[in-house]
Amino acid sequence: MDIKITPTKLKGEVRVPSSKSFAHRQIMCAAFAKGESIIENVSMSQDIAVTIGAMNALGADIKADGTTVTVRGIKKIPTEPVTIDCGESGSTLRFVIPVAAALGVTATFTGRGKLPSRPITPYVTELSKKGISFNGYDGSMPFTISGKLQSGDYRIAGDISSQFVTGLILGLSLIEGRSTVTLTSPLQSKPYVDITLRSLEMFGRSVKPTENGFEIIGGKDFVPCKTAVEDDFSQAAFFFVANALGSSISMPTLPLVSAQGDSIIRNVVENKKAFELDCSDIPDIVPIMSVLATQLEGTTKLTNVARLRIKESDRIETTLSLVNTLGGNARCVGDEIHIEGKTQLRGGRVNSHNDHRIAMSAAIAATVCENEVIIEDAGCVKKSYPHFFDDYNKLGGNANVINLE
Repeated sequence: MDIKITPTKLKGEVRVPSSKSFAHRQIMCAAFAKGESIIENVSMSQDIAVTIGAMNALGADIKADGTTVTVRGIKKIPTEPVTIDCGESGSTLRFVIPVAAALGVTATFTGRGKLPSRPITPYVTELSKKGISFNGYDGSMPFTISGKLQSGDYRIAGDISSQFVTGLILGLSLIEGRSTVTLTSPLQSKPYVDITLRSLEMFGRSVKPTENGFEIIGGKDFVPCKTAVEDDFSQAAFFFVANALGSSISMPTLPLVSAQGDSIIRNVVENKKAFELDCSDIPDIVPIMSVLATQLEGTTKLTNVARLRIKESDRIETTLSLVNTLGGNARCVGDEIHIEGKTQLRGGRVNSHNDHRIAMSAAIAATVCENEVIIEDAGCVKKSYPHFFDDYNKLGGNANVINLE
């Protein structure tokens, strides 16, 4: 699906989807609890749907009714092999591998899009030492894991993806005994691990941070609860930037205080000139911050962005392509993105590369372009914000489908 946008400013009130980061973790923790949990304000994106499917495959009973998800925890662990479709969700894949291993379930993992090529090497290296087999894994999907994870001491890199750290913490929380996770390199995207720890606490569990990792006392019961997922700052970031570019959008349901690292966007948009920012904890908002930077005087430097190469797209290259295609001036310098401003964006045809954050960033950039913007494969927003273009138009935008293929 291609979208054509005629430039105009946006105005009005919007509620962005709830935090995928919290929703993934809360749904999984609820699946581990004995009894029924109610999770409200769950935005049903493709990524959340596959996490629900994964937990159901592992023995939970999860049903969604609108934005309310009812979770009846795992009663009987499957004894027969299961297939877990992860869609395009890296979180689902990397969270569920250690969980299935902790439960001793033989599971075949499938996926599509770029997911099959996204790395799981840290798991293959470490979990193989602990008795988990990765059958048929050749750097792609499908592959099958078998064996049962044991408590113990685990070592994993902290600078590839915090999803591996979260997955290990979740899996080891299910196993009787004391385990440790030692980080062999500095932890990047720490706020996402903080969200994991907060989600565990909601369901009666705690994990102790140590000097170079985490200590987990596993085997204790998860406690069912009723909770609600807070709104997602990585989605709100698009409208914060739109406001900085001249639109007038309010988001009254956003929390005032949040563990989400992307909440820093509130401060970022206060910049009136070019800035330098370490993005190691906030990779998801790099594309939209790059759009903002095109309208600020000077050279903005977004640093520590190397991990963006293993996102839904090579997000360094696709961010550069987005900015430069529209008439901006962006380049990669080592593990940094440099954006020159202020530039008049002219518009043009943007290839989203099937990356939801590139597509939505292009739509916000269109509000300051001279000419129309066409976004190719704009349907990829279903991954995280299915009704983005509906909200965009309700705010006065002019986004129209021109190609349904």
